[in-house]
Amino acid sequence: MSVVFVHGNPETSAIWGPLVSALGRDDVVLLSPPGFGAPLPGDFGATFLEYRDWLEAELATIDGPIDLVGHDWGGGHVVNVMMHRPELARSWASDVVGLFDPDYVWHDMALIWQTPGAGEELLENMMGGGLPGRTELMTSLGIPSDIAANIAQHQNDDMAKAILALYRSAAQPAMAEAGRNLGLAAARPGLSLLATDDPYIGAADTRCRAAERAGARTEVLDGLGHWWMLEDPDRGAAALTEFWNSLQ
Repeated sequence: MSVVFVHGNPETSAIWGPLVSALGRDDVVLLSPPGFGAPLPGDFGATFLEYRDWLEAELATIDGPIDLVGHDWGGGHVVNVMMHRPELARSWASDVVGLFDPDYVWHDMALIWQTPGAGEELLENMMGGGLPGRTELMTSLGIPSDIAANIAQHQNDDMAKAILALYRSAAQPAMAEAGRNLGLAAARPGLSLLATDDPYIGAADTRCRAAERAGARTEVLDGLGHWWMLEDPDRGAAALTEFWNSLQ
């Protein structure tokens, strides 16, 4: 058995540290998508479909059965894999299933990243302040200082390039079109983690509707935000463990 975690943007696998500690398991694998704490190969275009293919290739090398967990874009990659190659995992969990609802509208920052010129300028401002500035920005978002510093160390030109390519490949209607296949994810048990104070993933009703289409149960993390795994790792660990135990 392996529990595989995949993080998102603009993060590193450090975000999982408190949650992994709360789980107390020794079968955890942390995967870092190219450009996000891992090198960005020169021939990797960083589109959302290329990240899907990357994750499929990684999962094929891991001893199973696999319980797959994704956060932010990592959760997007998880859902994309489960719509395409569900046999690669025993179960899946994602906190961004709502991205695939036809009514989802990208948040303001994503819309800027998707805009040529404006996206480059925003990322230059975000990453141009050196390590202290990047750490301060991550801390201001509610990330603990030690984890913020780890993330900031890996925020570089590769990550900026990956952010722009990824978000531009996913500009609507791309996600709505991908979401037409949500029903295929129901081939494996799924869990939608709905952090009620997460401002990036759309309204609760669209998130619940997408989860239902994907055949996933919804676990409401009331009062928690985008980085729920850092805000209350014990609650996150309990939700995942209960889900996994239900599969026995």
